[in-house]
Amino acid sequence: MIQSMTGYGKSVLQLPTKKVTIEIKSLNSKNLDMNTRMPSYYKEKDLYIRKMVAKTLVRGKVDFSLYVESTGEETSTKINEVVVNQYIKQLQQITPEATNVECLSVVMRLPDTTKTTKEDLDIEEWNNIEAHIKTALQHIEAYRTDEGAVLHNDFSERIVIISKLLEDVIAIDPERIAGVRERLQKGIADLKEKVDENRFEQELIYYIEKFDITEEKVRLKNHLEYFVTTLNLTGANGKKLGFISQEMGREINTIGSKSNYAPMQKLVVQMKDELEKIKEQLLNVL
Repeated sequence: MIQSMTGYGKSVLQLPTKKVTIEIKSLNSKNLDMNTRMPSYYKEKDLYIRKMVAKTLVRGKVDFSLYVESTGEETSTKINEVVVNQYIKQLQQITPEATNVECLSVVMRLPDTTKTTKEDLDIEEWNNIEAHIKTALQHIEAYRTDEGAVLHNDFSERIVIISKLLEDVIAIDPERIAGVRERLQKGIADLKEKVDENRFEQELIYYIEKFDITEEKVRLKNHLEYFVTTLNLTGANGKKLGFISQEMGREINTIGSKSNYAPMQKLVVQMKDELEKIKEQLLNVL
């Protein structure tokens, strides 16, 4: 079953002092185009996360976000007491009447009064986060599969429509050829010239062969069947389906250029319309 490249997955992990939220969004793209956002102390796992996501999602424009919200009393930002005391001492030398509280309100806006200690990655914490990344990936896969099912139904309906239109083309083809023969015979009659019947038949056969669409009808029918077969295969078949649709387009265009018959050209226009809708939706298939 095909998958869409559009998807969304989310998982939330509650740790003793923080809440970790993992979100993964994806849209259609020719290749895998991934953007990751996370706190600096998880950056060492960036490459590993990219490999995890790439293995599951394969293709698409992917945004991976890991948000951390502190829920405990601990903080990695500390007041730099030495610097603060030095600032206060210097201010009181300039304005001896200033109190410590008054100086402090000024000092805390000055540079280097706080320092942030680098938080080391805890292995147990990371194992929990990794498990939730996998959960988010499962959610986005389920989303993509549901979207793929909708696309599958749409493709199937449009292939049936094109197949029926092809049957109509096949049905009126003898009428079209008869019309070509009749027009040629009328043209000769209008010239009021006596012609060699054998030579005329040879020229007529040659002319009709130029408008023959037997091969195109057979190839288009085969492409339609191949499209349906590929549509029901597992795996990432979006590009393959795109190639098949291009081949279908070539045959439909050739039928249109050879038809030289208004009723058939109308059917060709309808086939083109359905095929364009298929091509547009295929851009979103994995």
